[in-house]
Amino acid sequence: MGATDPQTHVTKKLIDPASCANTAAATSAYVTMANAEGDLILTVAAGAITGSMTPTFEHASDSGGTGSAAITPNEGAIGAMTANTTVSRTINKSAIQGFLRVVGTIVTGPTLFAVSVRYAQKNF
Repeated sequence: MGATDPQTHVTKKLIDPASCANTAAATSAYVTMANAEGDLILTVAAGAITGSMTPTFEHASDSGGTGSAAITPNEGAIGAMTANTTVSRTINKSAIQGFLRVVGTIVTGPTLFAVSVRYAQKNF
């Protein structure tokens, strides 16, 4: 088994599927990526969008957000989402400080929104 073997992959939710009325509701906690290796595969799904929602990503050295900084996915930033679409991006684990979160900037809400991250688990 290796990094390309689906059996070694872990999926974590950053944002549960929900109707998010504002940016605060569409911002996840920092989630540890300590057991990840290789690319982090981020999947952003949007349902109904009343106004606009643009997801961005931040990384930090701990779950409290110490040293937080924005990080752009390998394929480039995600623009304003279109209703009923799913977008995937990758970020290499070595490019982050250890914790990752999503910030869904909502101009006018609500937005149906969910984000997950999938990665290969380290072999210890």
